[in-house]
Amino acid sequence: MSTLSAPPTGSIPILEDDNLKVVLQRVSEASVSVDGNVVGKIDHGYLALVGIGHGDNTDVVNWVADKTAVLRVFEDDAGKMNRSIVDLGGSVLAVSQFTLYADCRKGRRPAFTDAALPEIAQQLYGHYVDRLRALGIHVETGIFAADMKVSLTNDGPVTMILQREVTGTDR
Repeated sequence: MSTLSAPPTGSIPILEDDNLKVVLQRVSEASVSVDGNVVGKIDHGYLALVGIGHGDNTDVVNWVADKTAVLRVFEDDAGKMNRSIVDLGGSVLAVSQFTLYADCRKGRRPAFTDAALPEIAQQLYGHYVDRLRALGIHVETGIFAADMKVSLTNDGPVTMILQREVTGTDR
């Protein structure tokens, strides 16, 4: 089993507008292509769609990356979701996804005003990837801001949305 522990409750100051979003999909395989060329490919692990919003910072990114590493959603020998990606020795395919911040409340065209500016988003997306690697997880990536084609086989299906709560409450 992993020696990593869950992120400590209440240890990271939460800004009022923190809103990093990561959609995790447990996959048996996933890949991302740009211009017809595969640029990232994994077997068993997570496809992580990473959206960076205004006010996000490295503390929030660290919390979400740490949570990604320790979530126990992979089956153990008894068939129960009791193993983390670290326990499994699995991989993560991380893909930047500003469209997670689509505001569809008005009109017919989504607004993306809650997404961080590209230069900030790219830096924090890179920090998420680096943090996962520092935790011993093999990470493949797409290309930031490219037109990407993502293929996956969802395992379960198991899909979760990780988002740090504004209240500072860890679940």
